[in-house]
Amino acid sequence: MEYTHLGRTGLEVSRLCLGTMNFGPQTSEADSHAVMDHALDAGLNFFDTANVYGWEIGKGTTEEIIGRWFAQGDGRREKVVLATKLYGSMTEWPNDTFLSARNIRRACDASLQRLQTDWIDLYQMHHVDRSTPWEEIWEAFSVLRQQGKVLYFGSSNFAGWHLAQAQECARRLGMLGLASEQSIYNLAVRTIELEVLPAAREYGIGVIPWSPLFGGVLGGILQKAGEGRAVGERTQERLRDHREQVERYEALCGELGEHPADVGLAWLLAQPGVTAPIIGPRTIDQLDGNLRALTVTLDDETLAALDDIWPGPGGTAPEAYAW
Repeated sequence: MEYTHLGRTGLEVSRLCLGTMNFGPQTSEADSHAVMDHALDAGLNFFDTANVYGWEIGKGTTEEIIGRWFAQGDGRREKVVLATKLYGSMTEWPNDTFLSARNIRRACDASLQRLQTDWIDLYQMHHVDRSTPWEEIWEAFSVLRQQGKVLYFGSSNFAGWHLAQAQECARRLGMLGLASEQSIYNLAVRTIELEVLPAAREYGIGVIPWSPLFGGVLGGILQKAGEGRAVGERTQERLRDHREQVERYEALCGELGEHPADVGLAWLLAQPGVTAPIIGPRTIDQLDGNLRALTVTLDDETLAALDDIWPGPGGTAPEAYAW
């Protein structure tokens, strides 16, 4: 397993991050525990979740599944760099959502209880809260850090200027600020190359891409469809919009002798500023497939071919659209 620092921090995390959103809704508790054990055995030490995961079967369910896995002991909690998130509504009451100091305190305590742990390594804002002052957010976060409940803080789905806004406020308050930003990023969706990636690199913020395979579109979808395997409706819609590109992409992967999912993850791992793409395996076999990406090296010619199939925004702003 390869490890890297999370942004400018001293914290070392695996180059792939285990996403747990499927644990509960798609993967049984027993299978979820087996996947986490297998990930840890493979050296994958970076796990990501959120307080709202569990969705239709109950928000908080995924954290509870992870908590019962930690409770089995044998160093599970000590070996894992645990990341969770807050922002989304946990109840219908108005103060059980977003990033007020009140919700930050209560949401953190609730996650700690569900996760059966004393601390969270990386506590992330699941979205930007445009109604709460940064001073309030950072003050509430500083209390959690002083209490030993949280070690690092991160963001998710922030624009580049949100990262700058958050960091400049943290700097005024004498705080470390953000350690990471979790953004959608893959070959098909490269918007963050305009401003989020440059801002993250400038401030030393690690980037953790979510949906690295574009909801399965970059994971060999044509092959799966040809084998008669079920493909979700949203994935089918994306395929209809990008079919010509997907055909070229899978043909290129075939020439390389690599699985499309491995190529998609390897491309992300080759991008400057990317810490660890979030993988979301439902089974051990899928996890083993994702781990294969760590051994795939893409040469300059292949990277150029991928850019031709999946062109980005043209570089960073403003040169991508101006002079």
